[in-house]
Amino acid sequence: MTTMMIRLLQSLDYDRCINEPYVEVLEGMDNKKSRQYEVVRWMMVFVIGVTVGLVGLFVDFFVHLFTKIKFTVVGSSIEKCADKGCLSLSLLELLSFNMIFVFIASLLVLIEPVAAGSGIPEIKSYLNGVKIPGIVRLRTFICKAAGVLFSVSGGLFVGKEGPMIHSGAIVGAGLPQFQSISFKRITFDFPYFRSDRDKRDFVSAGAAAGVAAAFGAPIGGTLFSLEEGSSFWNQALTWKVLFCSMSATFTLNFFRSGINYNKWGSFQLPGLLNFGEFKCPDGDKNCHLWTAVDLAFFVLMGVVGGLLGALFNCINKCLAKYRIRHVHPKAKFVRVLESLLVSMVTTVVIFAASILLGECRDLYSPATLNSSLASSEDINSTIRQFFCSNKTYNDMATLFFNPQEAAIHQLFHQDSTFSPVTLSVFFLLYFLLACWTYGVSVPSGLFVPSLLCGAAFGRLVANILKVNMGLDIYSGTFALIGAAAFLGGVVRMTISLTVILIESTNEITYGLPIMITLMVAKWTGDFFNKGIYDIHIQLKGVPLLEWETEVEMDKLTASDIMEPNLTYVYPHTRVQSLVSILRTTVYHAFPVVTENRQNERDFMKGNILISNNIRFKKSSVVTRAGEQRRRCQSMKSYPSSELRNVCDEQSAVEEPTEEGEDMLQQMLERRHVPYPNLYPDQSPSDEWTMEERFRPLTFHGLILRSQLVNLLIRGVCYSENQSSASQPRLSYAEMTEDYPRYPDIHDLDLSLLNPRMIVDVTPYMNTSPYTVSPNTRISQVFNLFRTMGLRHLPVVNAAGEIVGIITRHNLTHEFLVTKLRQHYITI
Repeated sequence: MTTMMIRLLQSLDYDRCINEPYVEVLEGMDNKKSRQYEVVRWMMVFVIGVTVGLVGLFVDFFVHLFTKIKFTVVGSSIEKCADKGCLSLSLLELLSFNMIFVFIASLLVLIEPVAAGSGIPEIKSYLNGVKIPGIVRLRTFICKAAGVLFSVSGGLFVGKEGPMIHSGAIVGAGLPQFQSISFKRITFDFPYFRSDRDKRDFVSAGAAAGVAAAFGAPIGGTLFSLEEGSSFWNQALTWKVLFCSMSATFTLNFFRSGINYNKWGSFQLPGLLNFGEFKCPDGDKNCHLWTAVDLAFFVLMGVVGGLLGALFNCINKCLAKYRIRHVHPKAKFVRVLESLLVSMVTTVVIFAASILLGECRDLYSPATLNSSLASSEDINSTIRQFFCSNKTYNDMATLFFNPQEAAIHQLFHQDSTFSPVTLSVFFLLYFLLACWTYGVSVPSGLFVPSLLCGAAFGRLVANILKVNMGLDIYSGTFALIGAAAFLGGVVRMTISLTVILIESTNEITYGLPIMITLMVAKWTGDFFNKGIYDIHIQLKGVPLLEWETEVEMDKLTASDIMEPNLTYVYPHTRVQSLVSILRTTVYHAFPVVTENRQNERDFMKGNILISNNIRFKKSSVVTRAGEQRRRCQSMKSYPSSELRNVCDEQSAVEEPTEEGEDMLQQMLERRHVPYPNLYPDQSPSDEWTMEERFRPLTFHGLILRSQLVNLLIRGVCYSENQSSASQPRLSYAEMTEDYPRYPDIHDLDLSLLNPRMIVDVTPYMNTSPYTVSPNTRISQVFNLFRTMGLRHLPVVNAAGEIVGIITRHNLTHEFLVTKLRQHYITI
């Protein structure tokens, strides 16, 4: 199944296609146009950031609105039914709210299935160079943004931060294009950014803006896009991504601060999730956020967090495999039923645990609250006193009957103690339900559930150390470190997550303990399995390229993994041959080749097609003597007599060569084979020898499928009795007009074309793609392919002949392991 998925998914091509239309654009590009292009790029980055901030505002506003209505109605019902004994009615009200919201979220996923989950694995795959169908479409964006607010409001243990990253990436992919497949009739004449390379940069900026809007962490968003997202990075992109993240952060901050506090122009709420300010109570000089002694406990918490994260990933992987085998193949409504089942179980557990398992704890006075930002009003407003007397609160209900952000604030800043039993039960229930929920057919994030689960674990450790062992520690710090340990054990992020947590706490002194905890959690978890996002990428069969290959893979060379059975075209090819090739293959690029032979003059007689191909081969061969002759011709125009004399002397020494002589042929001895017929009805015969099937081919460049289809649809060809110069020419704008959805070969009306016409592909092919030698080691091939963002890598020998081609499939870990095993068997 994995191999089939790999072949169905398409790769992105981040390498520039250097052909004649592109060169014409470069020659017409002066400094003024270059600056104009750069200004447009910066404007688009700013617009993307502002749009992502507004999307975050939309999601946050409605989540708070729906959640407030739900908890207000159900909370008042519980208070009334406490004495009347009608708690079942309160449970039905809560079930109604949650299941209706989850049902709507699940229906939106049915409209666009790729909107399910957090979207981070898909965006990570996209930035790695894999195109997943529908991942950056407008319909996906609408279903994702609307669905996540209903899934979060529905009480599922999911977060809105992951979908914000996906939504930001879609905004980055769509806005600069000024077109959408959902609105085909709405078109704009906007010729900029018509390549995978430009689109990749904007998707990186959009994903970073999503992180920045979610956590109020623009620097963390930039590092997230670098660490977890983009496989191909350049220095100029860093500043643009940071600017986009800043735009998103301050847009969201401006509107949230104005709406919530009615203080327009103040910036008090930087992100959707803010941890508040960690601060010791005023006047307590013995209080410290953390000490050097605490680092030992932080390391142990990192180990436990890594183990818990590995267990979480293992259970979730088993659940995901079960869904793939038994849920996804069935009718679509089965996925909706699963979502409703999870919602019902979660609701019953929340209600029962809050009513039956909660303990009444004493509420500390407001003067002892830890945080100045998380004021006493904010903390007390989320206190739940279900069945508890005044000045006490129900600790379990306070954690379960609140939005997840409020529960995190309680664990971070509420100085009143939570019962160890309550924290243990809460952690266990949240761990299991969050693990079950991640993967159902609703938009869902994993950051906030992991943070809340880890914060309960950290607060439990703090209670043990503070109450049972009598240590003087700051409970909020241990809750934060527990959250970092568990989240790091699940997602295995280090640099970006460290900065995100520091920016969310606004406390730089937490940098060292957070970094140490995340590193230990990652190392511990990596002993058992991969991060949760990498696991889901693997389950989807996405051919993700890691940062580097294993050392033992260098026992293989490019010739060991390349595909030698090539489908190629000639510089001048008949229309019917191109149509046949395009309709009978699924390849997205074709080498442009010619053959070497001694008796070429005999083949050239009476056949304009073969003659044109041979002439092109001769004109494209660069030799030392020919290059020197060209340079001397240009030197003769110099005023210096010395340069003219040097060239005259060299010309006098050179012996005249026979016109049309193939200099490359003088160096090589070839087997003489018939020139292959270019008609599609005369395919290679089964009687051909291996040499005839795999004849020597001189490599001239690569031509893309989209380019060939474009040429055929636009009628770019010439007749046999005409010169190739009579063929119509397409500009770069015409070649990229249909990006990213180029027409299909089956859309071509064959009645409009003469199959005997000839297409000259040489002006449109990439004449200088990256190539490797057959003896190149795998580590070098892998680094070149991944770093440059290639889609096809031709393997060319020392004689200039193409002997194979390497694609992403040939560099996947499974393929390399198979080839290495064959290598050992051969030895």
